[in-house]
Amino acid sequence: MSREPVRAVLLDAFGTLVLMDPPAPRLRALLAAAGHHHPEDAVARAIAAEIRFYRAEMHTGGDPQGLARLRRRAAGVIAGALGPDVPPPDRLTAMLVDSLRFRLAPDALGCLDALDARGLRLAVVSNWDCALPDHLAALGIAARFEVIAVSAVVGAAKPSAAIFRHALAGLGVPAAAALHCGDRPDEDCAGARAAGMRAVLLDRAGALPAAGPCPVVRSLRELPLLIT
Repeated sequence: MSREPVRAVLLDAFGTLVLMDPPAPRLRALLAAAGHHHPEDAVARAIAAEIRFYRAEMHTGGDPQGLARLRRRAAGVIAGALGPDVPPPDRLTAMLVDSLRFRLAPDALGCLDALDARGLRLAVVSNWDCALPDHLAALGIAARFEVIAVSAVVGAAKPSAAIFRHALAGLGVPAAAALHCGDRPDEDCAGARAAGMRAVLLDRAGALPAAGPCPVVRSLRELPLLIT
């Protein structure tokens, strides 16, 4: 990698730093415990519909009030998929939120430690709702980042260059001295490059072509080795 030495690293959240346990089994168990029994495949389809809805509407969760409305609407998608045998809306909303369990990716801490040791400035750039900082705090890593740029709060989502520029402005680092790493070619690679940054794609599954528009790593542990 050429140009100005890297002084800041921006990282995607979901799929890069943060993973999610499959929510359908937990939601099904919560529903069953409340007396609402549904087949496993039906709950899985309901969760899939909710995820599609959330991805399209996450921009409405930019503050606590908007997030509460978004979650209630998402629970309505679950209810619509499962039919009338579901708890009341408030209870179903709580069950949905409870079923979403996030965890750190196994290679995240080692990468962050290595980047910290290099004295690099760190930020998160993520398409998410306003709850992301709370999730990162619960996972013990929020304090590692000087900036947490969340699409629903910033008002711009990847691949828009605007969200990357927002993070860079918060860091006080020019695009030429920053690198972004994420797991989506369309959002992370294209968006970072549109903002004038270098980009690295994370491909833990080995599904992306090695000769793409951005360098590819199979683990976050490889990322610090690419930074000069």
